[in-house]
Amino acid sequence: MGRADDYRGVSFWLDSMVESGADELLPRPALPGDREFDVAIVGGGLTGLWSAYYLLKRSPGLRVAVLEKEIAGFGASGRNGGWCSALFPASTAALERRHGLDAALAMRRAMIDTVDEVGRVAQAEGIDCDFAKSGTLLFARSKPQLARATAEVAEAEHYGVDQVRWLSSPQDVSKPGPAGTMATILEPACARLHPGKLVRGLARVVESLGGTVFEETEVLAWEQGRVTTNRGTVTAGSIVIATEGFGASFRQTHRRVLPLYSLMIATEPLPDAVWDELGIDHGHTFSDFRHLLIYGQRTADNRFAFGGRGARYHWGSALRAEYDRVPRVFEHLRRTLGELFPQVADAAVTHRWGGPIGVPRDWHAAVDHDAASGVIWAGGYVGDGLSTTNLAGRTIADLVTSADSELVELPWVNHRSRNWEPEPLRFIGANLGLLAMDIADLEERVTRRPSLAARIMSPLVGG
Repeated sequence: MGRADDYRGVSFWLDSMVESGADELLPRPALPGDREFDVAIVGGGLTGLWSAYYLLKRSPGLRVAVLEKEIAGFGASGRNGGWCSALFPASTAALERRHGLDAALAMRRAMIDTVDEVGRVAQAEGIDCDFAKSGTLLFARSKPQLARATAEVAEAEHYGVDQVRWLSSPQDVSKPGPAGTMATILEPACARLHPGKLVRGLARVVESLGGTVFEETEVLAWEQGRVTTNRGTVTAGSIVIATEGFGASFRQTHRRVLPLYSLMIATEPLPDAVWDELGIDHGHTFSDFRHLLIYGQRTADNRFAFGGRGARYHWGSALRAEYDRVPRVFEHLRRTLGELFPQVADAAVTHRWGGPIGVPRDWHAAVDHDAASGVIWAGGYVGDGLSTTNLAGRTIADLVTSADSELVELPWVNHRSRNWEPEPLRFIGANLGLLAMDIADLEERVTRRPSLAARIMSPLVGG
């Protein structure tokens, strides 16, 4: 890319920053040749920037460099749905099975605290990212969805950490919601924010603390103590790999994550009266219990920002700009939004965009520290990264500085997912999983019973 005008088209979030005059998206200077730092961070998204931020706050004299191929926030950090939530790709029950009860509860508490930590830092550092915490509304719109909602509330009550509760039930549907809603639950540990403002603002804070962000600097490879780029070589005692879905383009992490595309649309601003009728307040995010995931929020300027899965996986984990836009999926999102909220069926769609998320084979995010080489990898957020990146950054700072903290004892530290299968198995499995989730939703609409297809495919999608 390279030109500021090109970056406007990456997402509504980045475009709106230029439109409002908040950020021109002009690339920072590239790496000016060979340099030496204490910590080199590959990737200028939230994982890399949070890592740099906490490292510099704890050790102000540390020499920290962030290396970014495009501009800070070009990847998932500037394209996501704006959910700063306590969601973790693996459920509490799955964490308990893998790591034990105490570790699972510690992970849940850490994730819940992370939502507030993002808000605390944004306020303390003057990052105006439209942070508003009202929780996630989850709508059950069929009997199978109601069964999954009931199970989610029951799981939260069983573990006693997540404060999930019924907002309305089949016996009391006085609360407004999407068409056909049978019940609604509220997950309070979630804030709505503007991810572009957060990631771009955090990059400026990192610079103010003495860190250096090199943009338009493509990393070609890394090894112990050395990162090779198209602009020169960086030597560093610690190297942080923070590339998420784009990690599929590197040899070392090619099969560690599968780049799965998630797409979004944004509508024109809507009157307050419409939002009052819909029952979605500022700070609310929302979804339902269908299998093929959808997610949305009410933006600070009263738009729907609405997204979902459905774009296919591409052979060889290929990553191309044209994959960010799939007319069929955009039309599906537009139609789905109108089905959920008929009041806005005719609202104009002003923005369409997308990008890859990183999916590990067992759908379990991780921070992996190789103490011998000084290389740390973090990612595999499966779309739940807006807050998880903050927890990763704090954890990475503790690992680099050898701090003895509760964070480095969390069960995701040094969890290692097995690699994805080679092609063609990867292509077949990934796209079969997407197709199965679509079929599962259709099956439930027709039979009004929990989907057999979803049960069969559950192991492939982290169940």
